[in-house]
Amino acid sequence: MPRPRGPADAFKTSLTRPPDFDAFWADIMATAAAIPLNPSCELVPHRSTDEVEVYDIGYDSLDGVRIAGWYCRPRESYLPAPYPGLLLVPGYVSEPTLPKSWAKLGYAAVGVAPRGKLRSNRQFNPGYPGLLLANGVDRNTYSYRGFYVDAVRALDFLKGRPEVDAARIGVHGSSQGGALTIVVSALRAGEIAAAAAGAPYLCCIMDSATLSRTYPYEEINEYLRLHPDREPILQETMRYFDVVNFAPLVKAPTMVYIGLEDDCVPPETGYALRDALTAPTDFHASPNCAHDAGVYWMMPKVTAFLAEHLKPATTGRRAEQIVG
Repeated sequence: MPRPRGPADAFKTSLTRPPDFDAFWADIMATAAAIPLNPSCELVPHRSTDEVEVYDIGYDSLDGVRIAGWYCRPRESYLPAPYPGLLLVPGYVSEPTLPKSWAKLGYAAVGVAPRGKLRSNRQFNPGYPGLLLANGVDRNTYSYRGFYVDAVRALDFLKGRPEVDAARIGVHGSSQGGALTIVVSALRAGEIAAAAAGAPYLCCIMDSATLSRTYPYEEINEYLRLHPDREPILQETMRYFDVVNFAPLVKAPTMVYIGLEDDCVPPETGYALRDALTAPTDFHASPNCAHDAGVYWMMPKVTAFLAEHLKPATTGRRAEQIVG
């Protein structure tokens, strides 16, 4: 049944943090660390410009899955190295971001496609809908176990680039990308200098299914209508992947922005994330904005926030060049 709605900032989640949460993820990250990255990076001339070089990249992740992405960096003739790194993590879209506009602002930027996205779906492809509940009754094989690690290992790709200043790496995304922003910042807390998360998905996951009737969360309601007996084990699995439970691990300055009329990711859960973060947090709640989270007004703020902490050489360029 839908949960009664009150003021979003007064929301109290039913989520609890498993006592072995940190140990569970430490074990996964140790397993991932033992896997050679085997990065590839091939210049794509027809996508490149006078200012930006575009590369088709790949690397290995959990379960032997090969992950694809785009890497964009300023040309040396346009702006000499070193560059701050920026990881762009995807929302619920098929193709990863091609971050040329960020490269023009002076970043070495990766747009990653975790498993199931286009060009990373040969070995794992649960579909959309499908990803949210793939193996959802087993935390050791649940889809987001590998999906989260795929995003984290894009950071390893960036750190391995000689033109990237490893002390100045940030992460940014919205919706599912907002979730991944927090997860990457938590699992690599000492390696992220700034994080910006818009309309963060996967916060208070089971609560969100009672607050929303919009996909992807409606997948949970549909599943439980067919399998009501599986609710306890599903709830238990989701506790290990809920973004709010990652929040206390984040150390970097973090910007979170939400829309108060979001019909996809309940704004209540954005406040829950804000309250769980212990790092310095710049929180924005935009009235009369839905799942876009007020992006028209927020992107200049996001660009300025990242520039403040990552210090690209072209911080004087106009923030309006970035559209998302």
